[in-house]
Amino acid sequence: MSSQSAQKHITLSTLNRIRADGRKFACLTAYDACFAGLLNDAGVEVILVGDSLGMVLQGHDNTLPVTMADMVYHVQCVKRGNSTAFLMADMPFMSYSSETETLENAAALMRAGAEMVKLEGGAWLASSTQLLAERGIPVCVHMGLTPQSINRIGGYLVQGRDPIQAENMVNEALQLQEAGASILLLECVPAALARRITETLDIPVIGIGAGADTTGQVLVLHDLLGISPIRPKFVKNFLAESDSGIAGAIKAYTDAVKGGTFPAAEHSFD
Repeated sequence: MSSQSAQKHITLSTLNRIRADGRKFACLTAYDACFAGLLNDAGVEVILVGDSLGMVLQGHDNTLPVTMADMVYHVQCVKRGNSTAFLMADMPFMSYSSETETLENAAALMRAGAEMVKLEGGAWLASSTQLLAERGIPVCVHMGLTPQSINRIGGYLVQGRDPIQAENMVNEALQLQEAGASILLLECVPAALARRITETLDIPVIGIGAGADTTGQVLVLHDLLGISPIRPKFVKNFLAESDSGIAGAIKAYTDAVKGGTFPAAEHSFD
């Protein structure tokens, strides 16, 4: 019996139990069936089919050119190679700008194999979150540095350092939980703020550049392997330290997240 077939499929209930038990879970991006299988073998609980594919696969400067057709295609690819991980998919830029678009595009991703959709924004997403949740579509809301808003933000900048902005972020996170968000993802926020939000909410919180105290951690696969053109502070090249190639690097990341050794202080923001 293979290691994959011996494992049960991770569900949202599994992730909630991990949170309740005070444990950690690992999340990684994947965009094809081959890497989905490697992530399964390593014990990664959540696979994110991210619009980061626009940068690491398509060569764009940002995620904005990624289309719904791109996302559906890659979700289908990952679905075929995935047997154990919970599968989450990004809603790409402007795919949830109206109620009709939100429902149609989220449904397309779920039909392709996603088990949750991820939207970027703050409290303004409460109505969309409620709309989707009421119709049986689990929602992850991505807060902090939101790459789809990069032109408004003015760069890839840490969010929440200002006390007023931090307080607003806590309040907005609570509003989104109340609206029906099942997971919150925090990117590039001070570790202390991420800890506060994680302790305040009753749902799992995934961090990337958000310190070590969130329930889960996520990285872009290509960052973990050291082959991305951009290498942010919160990234660690696990392949450089691996004696077992790519599979070993993915397993090292997974073990480090679950063991609490990644991220370390040098991967976090004050």
